Amino acid sequence: MTSADATTSSIDLAGVWCAIPVYNNAATITDVAQRARAQIANVLVVDDGSTDADLRELLKSLSITVIRHDVNRGKGAALLTAFKHVVDRGGRYVITLDGDGQHFPEDIPRFLFRLAPSTILIGHRSEITGTMPQRSTFGRDFSDFWIYIESGVAVRDTQSGFRAYPLPDVLQLRCGARHYNFEMEIITRAMWAGLNADSVPIRVWYPNAAERVSSFDPVRDNWRISKIHLRLVLRQLMPWPHRKFALHRPPREWLSENLSPLGISLAAAAGILPSVVLWPYGGLLAMYIALRLHMNKLHVVGWSGLLLLPAVPDLCQRVGRVTVGDGSRLQWFVGSHLVAFTMLMLVIVATYTANRRERTAV
Repeated sequence: MTSADATTSSIDLAGVWCAIPVYNNAATITDVAQRARAQIANVLVVDDGSTDADLRELLKSLSITVIRHDVNRGKGAALLTAFKHVVDRGGRYVITLDGDGQHFPEDIPRFLFRLAPSTILIGHRSEITGTMPQRSTFGRDFSDFWIYIESGVAVRDTQSGFRAYPLPDVLQLRCGARHYNFEMEIITRAMWAGLNADSVPIRVWYPNAAERVSSFDPVRDNWRISKIHLRLVLRQLMPWPHRKFALHRPPREWLSENLSPLGISLAAAAGILPSVVLWPYGGLLAMYIALRLHMNKLHVVGWSGLLLLPAVPDLCQRVGRVTVGDGSRLQWFVGSHLVAFTMLMLVIVATYTANRRERTAV
């Protein structure tokens, strides 16, 4: 009997797999796989072209499945390999965790108890042993914010690799990313398709910097993550609807959404830039952007309305005249952009700082 039996009376464990993508983690994968096997019968290791050991040989004494990519294709590609393997064998859910030893396989039952159709479960790192790197803290907050902008759904810890995916739902999502950026893209596309997301508290262990082994490239992978968020934001700005095939979530409260310091600052920016540059009709574009990117409508409307004052175009004309000369075709273009971007930077810094201080005080 596994430790999951006591908590999963309604779950058919034969349809649940644990998948562990691995790249050059020979020192830790045996321990991680053994501990995962103690929690659940179906364990799959996807060796994404490791060069430090032959994992099929290393793990041959364990009752687990090992699939190998001949070359390193990226974490997203390894996860897709796992999804397809499990679906082909009639599986309904895949619980994923990392092979570097930072996750606790003993937390798998926390996911088993919460499995539900059309729902992605994400492990929220709530119990941390050691010191979480600053880049991980920033990366988590960065992706959480942009996934909200893209989908309108508040999802916690969107860079956590300890997750449960419903199959075959996630294989219907058209994800192009194949590296660490895959884990961001699949959440946004899942929310677009009507799937749900929920968080599960997990433990995580961070060794000291000298012992830490990671295949995450700070330059290349952060660039890939930034590119995928840009691509998803541009898609969200398009007026045609997303393809839905799953559950529908309840409507959001427009006036109370996205009230984080960064969210309020971005709403101010969306209200200012088009309202100045395209005065007096820019407010219409500002509202469209706010609707598509799930910004706080009250803040966008407030800044757009404030900038309808006749003093705004007068100021733009004066700045343009000083910059490029009176009567120039570029007078309005240069003046309005200089005024808009100057105001934009001042307001973003002021609103972000004020709201950050208010949150810290609370």
